[in-house]
Formats: sequence, C-alpha cells, structure tokens
Amino acid sequence: MSKGILLVLITALISGVSIFINKLIITGLNPYVFTLSKNVLVAIGLGLILYQTQQLSRFKTLSFKDWLNLGLIGLIGGSLPFLLFFQGLSQTTAVNAALIHKNLFIFVSVFSWFWLKEKLNKKFLWAAAFLILGNLFILKAFSFKFQPGDNLILAATILWALENILSKKLLSRLPALTVAFGRMGFGSLLIGVFLLFNRQWLQFDNFGLVQIRGIVITSLFLLGYVVSWYSALKRLPVSLGTAILTLGSPITTLLSLTVLGVIPAGQQIFGMLLFGVGVTFLLRQRSDYVRFAPGRAL
Repeated sequence: MSKGILLVLITALISGVSIFINKLIITGLNPYVFTLSKNVLVAIGLGLILYQTQQLSRFKTLSFKDWLNLGLIGLIGGSLPFLLFFQGLSQTTAVNAALIHKNLFIFVSVFSWFWLKEKLNKKFLWAAAFLILGNLFILKAFSFKFQPGDNLILAATILWALENILSKKLLSRLPALTVAFGRMGFGSLLIGVFLLFNRQWLQFDNFGLVQIRGIVITSLFLLGYVVSWYSALKRLPVSLGTAILTLGSPITTLLSLTVLGVIPAGQQIFGMLLFGVGVTFLLRQRSDYVRFAPGRAL
C-alpha cells in the first residue's frame, strides 16, 4: 500500500469520527464561534509544526500569485464552507451531514476532469457507482428527509470540491503543510472578520470549561485531518483521494447507531458492504482508475 493511500485512509477514519463528535459538541453553541475557535487552534498547531520542522522560511519565497491562491483557498476552503457546514450541522443530523459531505468526490471528479484533466475510466466509474449506491441504501434505511440544514451542507461540499482542485494545483509546487497553513490561517482571519462585523464574537462569553474542552478535542481531530489529507493529496490524484474519503460515511453511521444502541438494519449493512466493495476496487487497482495529467490552471 502506498503512503498516499495510507494517509487518505487515516483521513477517512478521522473524518468519520470527527463529524460524529462535532455534532455532539456543537449542540447549544454558536456554530460560527465554534468554527473560529477550532480553526484558530488548528492554524496555531500547524504554525508550531512548521516552526519545529524549520519550514516557516518557505513563506518568504512565495510569489504574489501564491499568496493570492492561498487566500482564495482560505476563503473557499477554510472559512465560508466551514461557516455553512457547522451552521447546517446544527440544523440536521450527523448522518445526513456525513452522507452529503461524502459525495464530495462526485463534484471533485467533474471539476478535476475539466481543470486538471484527470481521465476517469470505466473502472473508476464502477467503483464510484458502488460508493453512491452505498450512500443511497444508508439514506433509505434512515428514512432520510432533506432538512434546511442539508442545503448548507451541500453548498459547503461544493465549495470544498473547488478548494481541493485549487489545492491540488498548488501542491504541485508547494509543500503540503504550507497549503494547509494557508487554508486554516487565512480561513481563521476571514471568519474572525465575519464575526467582528456581526458582533457574534460576544458569544465567547458563553464558553465554559466543558465547551472549551470540546473545542480542543475537535481541534485535534481537525488538525489531524488537514495534515493527513493535504499530505495524501500531494501524492494522489484528487479524484481518487476524495473517492476513498467516502469511507468516513459508514464510520459516522456506525458510531451514531452505537450511541443509540441500535443494531444496524439489513439495508444499512448492505450499504456499508457496497462502500467496502467500491473502496476495495480503488485500493486494489488504483493505478488503472485515474490517469493524472496536469491540466489548465485555475
């Protein structure tokens, strides 16, 4: 197994657990303040990693265009979609959010075909079909109803798809941690400006020890996510990486069922098996699925 595949599997595990935990902690909190708190802590964590690994000096060599692209990644990846996602998460279920978010690879595959010229062959499409069918069976088993918050989750997912395309372009010449820091650093700054103008920063007064502990825990998950994901994205075609990332959906589902004390229904188990088949195809024959060729610039 390649290092890129291992990293994206770690990312999927973190994502599946993280969405479930975020849903538990965000209840009763201002989702925007919650998002800013997490992102700031992650940006600080990434800065410390860059300092310890002596990579901060790389920022001095960035061109003006690189800074603009990092700022754009902060907007469409590190700020606006986070605001949409956590506002949506406060209005829907963790399972709904996971199922919608894990269809990220559909949008990424379309965008990567246009901008990056990633060629998707029939084998990749078969694997994608298994992943989509797995989602549909789990949706049906949960009597899925599209809620207002799901619209916000969908909008965030599309923005993250665009951000992944731009990140993949930048990662061809910039280190993974540099791009990750740009995403979280600029993202935190933009969210901070949003809260300042909306006077929602006053909500920080409502944070107690329990809330602070929850934010620290979710921040650690997010830090692990961005480090592993950008490291994987630098090594893999973005279509392949986001397709494998869908494995986080059944992980969230299993956690939700476990907390409720519910035994998975037949449809849920079948949907998870379909997920497994799709991911297995990608892992076993990954070199045949996506042929990556640098495409036009964004």
